[in-house]
Parts: sequence; structure tokens; C-alpha cells
Amino acid sequence: MAVLPLGLLAPGQGGLIKDITGGRHIRCRLTELGFIPGAKVRVWQNQPWGPLIVSLGDGRVAIGRGVAQKILVEEAR
Repeated sequence: MAVLPLGLLAPGQGGLIKDITGGRHIRCRLTELGFIPGAKVRVWQNQPWGPLIVSLGDGRVAIGRGVAQKILVEEAR
């Protein structure tokens, strides 16, 4: 299965988080929000502008497009 940035998934698609790229600060911040390797994530909203809205665990989180590109996921089938 291919590993791709979270920002490339369409609404309704999901997958497992494989890795987070970027600096220590962004990795720590995303970990605090629950973005850890092995966690399931699903995209609720991904429009050409504005933040992505994703479900992670029991809640939803809005993240910026640049941050979404740093979250690598393995797309679920």
C-alpha cells in the first residue's frame, strides 16, 4: 500500500498514520493532538482552501494544509 500525505486524501477516505515529518515542535504538537503512528484517521473536509477537518479517535480536529502534508498515512481500503 502507498504512503501519502494526509492532505491528498479526499473526504471520506481514511487510513493509518505511518509517520510525521518536520521539526520537533510540530511533531510534539501533533502527538499532543493524538496524531501518533498507528492511529486511524479519516478526512471529513478537504477543500482547495482552508483547513482540513479530520476525525481522530472520538473527535474531529481542524489542521492547516501545510501541517496535513507532514502527516504520512497508509490509505485504508
